[in-house]
Amino acid sequence: MKKRRPSPDAEALAEVRAVYAELAARPVERACTLRTECCHFRLTGRTPYLTRGEAMVAARALRAAGRKQLPERADGACPLLHPQTGRCLIYADRPFGCRTHFCAAAGGPYARREVVDLIHRLERVDAALGGDGGRALPGAVAAALAES
Repeated sequence: MKKRRPSPDAEALAEVRAVYAELAARPVERACTLRTECCHFRLTGRTPYLTRGEAMVAARALRAAGRKQLPERADGACPLLHPQTGRCLIYADRPFGCRTHFCAAAGGPYARREVVDLIHRLERVDAALGGDGGRALPGAVAAALAES
């Protein structure tokens, strides 16, 4: 009997999750207290950009949380924040930028030199999936939801 090979998409998403796991295993001092200030894009003026693979992982996690579409937020906060609790709907599968850009209270952002190898891996996955570079989180996740 012939073994079934995982689809290219499945392999790509596994690589994105492997990048997230490797980042978590690195001994960088950070202490996120889940204050979610960094998730208020309009206030910070910063929005994470996701590669296509990251957006696909986020979209699958959002669907697994029972959501079929990206919630709209009139307050300029991340649409992945639960409207009542203020907690991330996909915390375990949150994008790379959410994992590496911490507020000052949590220890500040990672220096690019600390994670550039992981960024390059995400870029290779993006290219393999036909992506064209990072896109702002709301648009990237909405597009991935529409495609799946």
